[in-house]
Amino acid sequence: MSSPPAARVAWAAADPYSAALRSGRGPLFLRRTDGWLLPLEVERWCARADAVDRAVLDRCEGAVLDVGCGPGRLVAELAARGRTVLGIDVSEAAVDHTFRLGGQALRRSVFEPLPGEGRWGTVLLMDGNIGIGGEPSPLLARVAALLRPGGLLIAETVPGHIDERARVQVVDAIGAARATGAPFPWARLGTPALLRYARRAGWRSVAQWSAGGRCFAALRTRTPSSSAEPPKSTAVISSQRVRKPSGESPVADR
Repeated sequence: MSSPPAARVAWAAADPYSAALRSGRGPLFLRRTDGWLLPLEVERWCARADAVDRAVLDRCEGAVLDVGCGPGRLVAELAARGRTVLGIDVSEAAVDHTFRLGGQALRRSVFEPLPGEGRWGTVLLMDGNIGIGGEPSPLLARVAALLRPGGLLIAETVPGHIDERARVQVVDAIGAARATGAPFPWARLGTPALLRYARRAGWRSVAQWSAGGRCFAALRTRTPSSSAEPPKSTAVISSQRVRKPSGESPVADR
């Protein structure tokens, strides 16, 4: 399974996004082709994990893959707890920022080959990343393939009954009226919409909650049998960079 090349290149090459991550501040928006702007919370993403984030991370099981990790606050928080965690992002600036915080990350799309496929305990889709690729069903199928049987997906959704597809561009305040770069597909889902797609694909809902004005859902993949092997503590991280490990030592499998 592969992502649309244009989507990956457009997001990775979005200069306003890279500039915002490097400075740690916005303004930054997703701009729909009809001109509607969705503000992006750059300052929160570039800060340390807050209380709402930490409560989400308390629910994680086993080795954790943060899809679309951005500047890496969640990866860094889990690493500080001694957890096995890897972030992936198509943005070089995001991966660089994650490493500076002490986390591990790969510059890669979720639809490309990844280390530890089928063995991750938890996959995170935070900060709107349920919208990656513009269609929830292929993304849910890909996440299911990454998780171990019975593995956990924690996704952040938007409030209300939203089920939206759009083509968007990343713009800053200066470029908002005159966007540059190729549009790429994106989706916005409320929890009810996410659960509909998940049920059709065989996922099981285990929790829905809101905190700090943000909404979340936790889902499990199918478990082949009740005698499924328990999660192993062995790390499944393969990094393209070398750093002094802390907590659990990563084990390259690629």
